[in-house]
Amino acid sequence: MATIKQVSELAGVSQATVSRVMNGSARVSQATREKVDEAMSTLGYTPNAFAQSLASNRSNTVGLIVSELYGPYYGQLMGGLEQVLRENSKYLLIASSHSDETMEEEAVEFLLSRRCDALVMHAERLSDASLDKLAERVPVVCLNRQVASERVCSVHLDNILGGVMATRHLVELGHRHIACVTGPAWKQDAMDRLTGYHRAMQEAGVTVEDRQVTESQFDEGGGRRAAEKLLGQFPEMTAIVAGDDDIAIGAIGLLTERGYRVPEDISVIGYDNVPYAPHFSPPLSTIEVPISDMAGMAARHILNTVYSKHQEVKLAFQPQLVTRKSTAAPRADSAVGTAV
Repeated sequence: MATIKQVSELAGVSQATVSRVMNGSARVSQATREKVDEAMSTLGYTPNAFAQSLASNRSNTVGLIVSELYGPYYGQLMGGLEQVLRENSKYLLIASSHSDETMEEEAVEFLLSRRCDALVMHAERLSDASLDKLAERVPVVCLNRQVASERVCSVHLDNILGGVMATRHLVELGHRHIACVTGPAWKQDAMDRLTGYHRAMQEAGVTVEDRQVTESQFDEGGGRRAAEKLLGQFPEMTAIVAGDDDIAIGAIGLLTERGYRVPEDISVIGYDNVPYAPHFSPPLSTIEVPISDMAGMAARHILNTVYSKHQEVKLAFQPQLVTRKSTAAPRADSAVGTAV
């Protein structure tokens, strides 16, 4: 088995320089780095990760906590984070919390026990105070959430603006009887999107009644149940603003089963722009959430603050309206009432 001494001799550099190359130090020139890499490849040298960790006090591992491990949203999040880290010879360790506070706390302790150099949190249950306290122990970046702490970095999206954009799109098409299906009320992003809905309706001079708004889980089943409820309590609706794409797809499925045409009878707009949104029938109008790019920025922030890299970082993101075939102008009679 080759040793670091043999690598240094073949490359014609010191053992300290070889160590700096393996640790990704910016103090090594590109030419020297290439010589060391070539020597390691020629000798078949594999660095001892544990020994590197002890020597540098870094594990070269970043921990990620997400609510779930399934679905296109979380897949894009994990993929965007992992790609940037892997390009810089860092690795990702993932734990899920299932939106449970106790499990979220357990996931934090698990990742810290594995000596993660930083944590990326798509955290929903831990309070701002808890996250601030955690940041005393390890660098913390929160995704899609603004935290009231100078120690916690927040890579966030303007979800209020997203709610405004979704609702305003329907208003500009001519809709006034617009319902809103929110995500769970304890989720900040869901409530921000609802705030945007109310703001756009107020701008349009439309009074919103309680029966126009209903809460749902962020899934198709929740969208189906919400659409069924709205048909009963707000039968004149001509459009639905959905809290996410899964809710929108569930609502469209229920409406179709009940004999309504989307968008001819009821328009539906989602939120997230998941990969299958353009392939649904009808293709889904939605709000683009660049979660992969946001996750990549979280990785770059960690690379800069923990590993002394110098990468450009953007923390605030804006949503974008994506119009497809699930939204259109309302029918001339403007009130649905009964299925056609």
